[in-house]
Amino acid sequence: MKAALEHWLLRRWYGGVAPGPGLRLLSLVYRGLLAVRAALYRRGLRRVHRLRVPVLVVGNLVAGGSGKTPLTIALARALAERGWRPGIVSRGYGRRSQEPVRVTPHLPPEVCGDEPLLIARRTGLPVFVDSDRVAGARRLVAEGCNLVIADDGLQHVRLGRDIEIEVVDGQRRHGNGLLLPAGPLRELPGRRVDFRVVNGGTAGEGDWPMRLRLGEAEPLDGGASRPLALFAPGPVHALAGIGNPGRFFASLREAGLQVHEHPFPDHHAFLAADLRFSPPLPLLMTEKDAVKCVDFSLANAWFVPVSAELPAGLLDAIAERLADWSPVNA
Repeated sequence: MKAALEHWLLRRWYGGVAPGPGLRLLSLVYRGLLAVRAALYRRGLRRVHRLRVPVLVVGNLVAGGSGKTPLTIALARALAERGWRPGIVSRGYGRRSQEPVRVTPHLPPEVCGDEPLLIARRTGLPVFVDSDRVAGARRLVAEGCNLVIADDGLQHVRLGRDIEIEVVDGQRRHGNGLLLPAGPLRELPGRRVDFRVVNGGTAGEGDWPMRLRLGEAEPLDGGASRPLALFAPGPVHALAGIGNPGRFFASLREAGLQVHEHPFPDHHAFLAADLRFSPPLPLLMTEKDAVKCVDFSLANAWFVPVSAELPAGLLDAIAERLADWSPVNA
């Protein structure tokens, strides 16, 4: 049911199918709610909470994935190498637990969410999940972090920020340009941000390009990694429960593989039965999906990690924005 609804909406957002009058009416309601919220903050009826350390927000203007998690990982690592002590705060979308959670690499994903778990594993940095992101950010500062990175936080204006970064899917962009649910936009187009990073496709003037590089396939049951070239020409089963599964499938094809596609909704809670594909072939999946499938005792199942490649100039520009703060004393 969820997958069918998602497919129906995506055709209207990105597939050239015009949204009907019902969706357009709901978009007007949503626009009104955005205006009310903005007025509450403008008049001081809702408060923006500032921290004593800088806050960098990574997010997007559209519903769904665009490459935020790889960018967050890359930025956290790069800024740590420049002397900062970053911590990452997230809402933990899709988790079953409602309690604040300090994410550790061995937590079940249903407790903390798949993306925070992946970030914790890939960075080794403090990650905190809290529906109250202000409280989660303050916990990171109390642990000694002198820079907070808010994952998927552009719309969470209650947490004050010093730098905003929008991630744009270079192929889908902003879709039909309409607000939810007639279109994919969470906010009105044209919203100003400090940096706009374009994942794939062509970066426009003033934007920064990002490329996702596939690593070697890692077996879910442990053991040695394997270059993707050793799976060529295939065929292979490919599974992706991310915001844009087609991007993962296309990357595998670019690596020379024949792919049987198995797309799932973003943040899908996998069951072992979901992965019984025929005929028996190697199964490749994203690292985000693998954190939810590792306990299924799957034979010949692999995840393919991705790393974000960023221009050095972007990292220099972010460091310059943080120049008024000291990574030692912040």
